[in-house]
Amino acid sequence: MRITQGAFSFLPDLTDAQISKQVEYCLAQGWAVSIEYTDDPHPRNTYWSMWGNPMFDLADPAGVMVELTECRAAYPQYYIRVNAFDSTHGWETMRMSFLVNRPTEEPGFRLVRQESEGRVVRYTLESYAVARGPEGQRYTA
Repeated sequence: MRITQGAFSFLPDLTDAQISKQVEYCLAQGWAVSIEYTDDPHPRNTYWSMWGNPMFDLADPAGVMVELTECRAAYPQYYIRVNAFDSTHGWETMRMSFLVNRPTEEPGFRLVRQESEGRVVRYTLESYAVARGPEGQRYTA
């Protein structure tokens, strides 16, 4: 199963040159760029671990690409995304977010059904990765 979160997620994986062009666009807009990673990409898991600090006042996408290369080397089997934050008064939000790294095997999700009192049925989405072990060890060989 291919996780589809963020911009470009329905397209083939971006090359480093394409990622660099997207980062260049973000920087041209004056947005701060950050890199985050996780081994649990559940859609409600909005708080991924941050790689380093957000890169404010950066002019060249090469700085982001160096950090991305280091993050990929440290977490090759994790999901890694690039975020672009707009700090403009009135916006102050993520303007763009896209995946730049995926594990070789994406386990997907399962739907858990829970029956409750009366005719109440609850459904929960659960990542198969969660069943593989504790956080940080789900995609290790």
